[in-house]
Amino acid sequence: MLSILPHPAYYAGQQPAARDLTRQAQWLAGRTLTHTLLRELTPTDTLLVNDSNGRPYLEQLPDFAVSLSHSGEWVAGIVSTQGRVGTDIELIRPKAQHLATRFLAETEQANAGDDLAKYSLYWSAKETLYKLHSRRGVVFKEQLLLNPFELREAGVLTGHLLLENFRSEHRISYQRLANDYMLTYCVEDAKHG
Repeated sequence: MLSILPHPAYYAGQQPAARDLTRQAQWLAGRTLTHTLLRELTPTDTLLVNDSNGRPYLEQLPDFAVSLSHSGEWVAGIVSTQGRVGTDIELIRPKAQHLATRFLAETEQANAGDDLAKYSLYWSAKETLYKLHSRRGVVFKEQLLLNPFELREAGVLTGHLLLENFRSEHRISYQRLANDYMLTYCVEDAKHG
C-alpha cells in the first residue's frame, strides 16, 4: 500500500512497528483513505502528520481538517474545509458496556440499558467529540455528555462539551454498518468553533 501513497519514503519511516501487523495495516489504510479523499478536493500534494496531541493534520493545507479511526477490519476518515472534524468507528461488543462506569454519566447508563449497540454508540460519539476538540485531560463522563436518544440504523445525536470556561453543543451523525460496527462523525462549523 505504501507505493500508492505520495511520499512513500516519508510514510515508510512513520508507520508503526512491523510486529503489530494489524495496526500497521490500519495505519496505512487510514493514510491511503485520506489521500484518496484529498484527490477529490484539491490537487495539492501534502503530508499527513500529527500534532503534539496526536491529532492528524495536513502539513501544506492548514484550512483542511482531518480525522481518522479504525476498529477491526474497518477504517474511517473524514476531511473537511468547513471546520474541525472528528470521526470514530467501533466494533459493537461487550467491552463498551463493561467500561461504561468510566465514560458514561448515570443518566447515559440508564438510557443505554442493556443494549450493546447503544453502549458502543455512546463510546464512539464521545470519541468523536474528543477528537473534534483534541484536548487532553477531558473526563468523558463529566465533560462529554450526550442527550438521551432512541437507537436507529442511522441518525443524529446531540452532544455537549463542558469545559471550565467553554461550553459547546454539537450534532454527531451516526450509522450502523454491516450490523457489527457503529460509525460516528461530526463537522464543526468554522464560524462557531
